[in-house]
Amino acid sequence: MSPTTSKASSEDRRSQSWANETEIQRSQSRRSQREGAVNSLDHVQSHVSHHDMVVNDDFQEVNAEQYLRFSPARKVIIVGILSFCSFLAPISSTSILAGIPEVAKTYNTTGSVINASNALYMAFMGIAAPFWGPFSQVWGRRPVFLVSAFLFFAFSIGTALAPNLPAYYIFRVLTAFQGTSFLVVGSSALGDVYEPRARATALGWFLSGTLVGPAFGPFIGGVIVTFRSWRAIFWLQAALGGCGTLLVFFFFPETYPNLTKGDIADKTTWQKAKYLWHRISPLQVAIMLFKYPNLFCTGLAAGALVWNQYSLLTPIRYVLNPRFHLTSPIETGLFYIAPGCGYLVGTLMGGRWADHTVKKWIRKRGGVRVPEDRLKSCLIFLGVVIPGCILIYGWTVDKAVGGIPVPVLAMFFQGVAQLFCFPSLNTYSLDVMQSSGRSAEVVAGSYLSRYVFGALGSGLVLPAIESMGVGWFSTISALFLIVSGVGVWLTTVFGDQWRDKVEKRDQRKVEESTKEIQQETKKAET
Repeated sequence: MSPTTSKASSEDRRSQSWANETEIQRSQSRRSQREGAVNSLDHVQSHVSHHDMVVNDDFQEVNAEQYLRFSPARKVIIVGILSFCSFLAPISSTSILAGIPEVAKTYNTTGSVINASNALYMAFMGIAAPFWGPFSQVWGRRPVFLVSAFLFFAFSIGTALAPNLPAYYIFRVLTAFQGTSFLVVGSSALGDVYEPRARATALGWFLSGTLVGPAFGPFIGGVIVTFRSWRAIFWLQAALGGCGTLLVFFFFPETYPNLTKGDIADKTTWQKAKYLWHRISPLQVAIMLFKYPNLFCTGLAAGALVWNQYSLLTPIRYVLNPRFHLTSPIETGLFYIAPGCGYLVGTLMGGRWADHTVKKWIRKRGGVRVPEDRLKSCLIFLGVVIPGCILIYGWTVDKAVGGIPVPVLAMFFQGVAQLFCFPSLNTYSLDVMQSSGRSAEVVAGSYLSRYVFGALGSGLVLPAIESMGVGWFSTISALFLIVSGVGVWLTTVFGDQWRDKVEKRDQRKVEESTKEIQQETKKAET
């Protein structure tokens, strides 16, 4: 073996040993938190999540001081900025739907080709999700948010000026890649400033932007293409992106209290590279999603909801125009207002309902907070209400019964129900692995699942409806939601056991790997 190879191997072992030691230290820290909680007569250890809690309702979390860094007014400003930015990427995914025929005419292609760009947009939102969460943990929420907001603004201008179809596709993909940052980093930032029992309410307002945007986007797009060129849609998007950039630059503070870039300041270049790749690797996020059954089940549920959302919104112009003899984009756009109003109404209630459910179960358990208890707030909506609304919508349109009111009401109530599901699922993603500092990675995995299924729903819905009809396609969507609801129910029952089993297995592997590396290092030194 050459001296260079030997040196590299030795450095690899030291780097791996350092990473393992860091993981062991984190585990020991969590154990010490648990032991400290037991020694206090006023506190009871939170089950699984290891958060320290008092027995009565006025409990306090471990590291509660991090939630006191910002005044209530400053927190409202943060929520407002994040909610505005969360509106941008999703509205871009649907605002062009009403203008697809006009875009196709400009580039001398078909509506199916332009609709495929929307599916690609959704796919790249999913692909980008694993990057932004880990990036923000290393470099901070504010720098990542600011860079992505500026690039979203720049690439929106590029889309508006796209001279041909390839350029249009490229700029759409680049815009999508930046837009996911608003969703992943925004959710994580709210987790930085709000304690768990109050997060769902804040997330409800934040998530309203992610859902209202796709719902009202086609209506706004329909108004624009009725009176102006479709390119004006992207000029408006660029203007909104510019406003978001200014808001972040002037008013958005750094929220993450534990930046990890300081942890590697005294490491070698090779160790830094290995550490950063391990933290920002999308593969690690995807592996975590499949390694933890509870994360897989909740990610599947979030994916089913986004599948339902985009498979409902995408084909409205193609399905409802012939059904109700509509002739203009603005008339079609009015149908998007129904789910949009449902999302707005759900915003006022969904997050509060999730927080109420958590507090109720804390009292039932005598001061113990189990992260999975939060998921109980969304079971009836995920497994019954939304599937029922989708079936009513699909079959009344398919069989041409009920007139306009029935599908409009079905879209409205499924919109309300979605806002009873998303705050619960998002807050669970933030809470469930917060003690190990991996909340952003869990959120990234959830968004990866969402937009992969969103891309599939957006891309497959038109061919599927043409081949089997809107009724049977809606039945498939309803069954998908019911299956995902069963998965979430299983998570509420077995989630803590699943997670404990995986963590114990990982801990054994880390300890065994550390011992082997230490033995190899000793042999190499002798």
